[in-house]
Amino acid sequence: MTSTNPGSSIDKLGTAPGVASPAPGSQAPDVDLSQSLILIVDDNPQNVELLQAYLEALPCKTATACDGIEAMKWIEDPATPLPDLILLDVMMPRMSGFELCRKLKEDPATRSIPVMMVTALNELGDIERGVESGTDDFLSKPVNKLELVTRVKSLLRVRYLKRELDRTMALLQHVESRDSLHGAAPAGPENGGLSGEVSAAEPGEGPIA
Repeated sequence: MTSTNPGSSIDKLGTAPGVASPAPGSQAPDVDLSQSLILIVDDNPQNVELLQAYLEALPCKTATACDGIEAMKWIEDPATPLPDLILLDVMMPRMSGFELCRKLKEDPATRSIPVMMVTALNELGDIERGVESGTDDFLSKPVNKLELVTRVKSLLRVRYLKRELDRTMALLQHVESRDSLHGAAPAGPENGGLSGEVSAAEPGEGPIA
């Protein structure tokens, strides 16, 4: 595994320069992508450098792996953050992009990470195999910068919004669970109920027969 900065340690992440705000009238949600991490998995250093150069248009962090085995080590390492998007080459030694994608989508812990396959393969059979392995998107080589940046921004926004939705749902479930627990508690004196003893008679009333 390597970082975007040559010569830096394995766990350092390169941060691309900032980018201007979306054009006025854009319908895309205003999402902060500065903390987003993109993992580039490709065994060709030239391809990696090209993708990194194109991604400088986005305020994202990037990390790289030279094949599927190294990518899995990164993802399974508890000391490293999970990527928010994986740009995945298909034809790689040791573990292909198809196999890596399938493993990620079979694991509940990584199933929600978007995967974009960046490949020169464009036969129908290759596309079908990619879909079966669970990829979220395809991008054909040679890569067009505008197309890459547009699709990456879209997938990162979806990832961000889904995480926000998950956090909101978890909070709502917590609140509902707390309210349900309090509502099921037996009524005691502090809740306006009886303590198990006969309450005192109201003034002017005689004793209960």
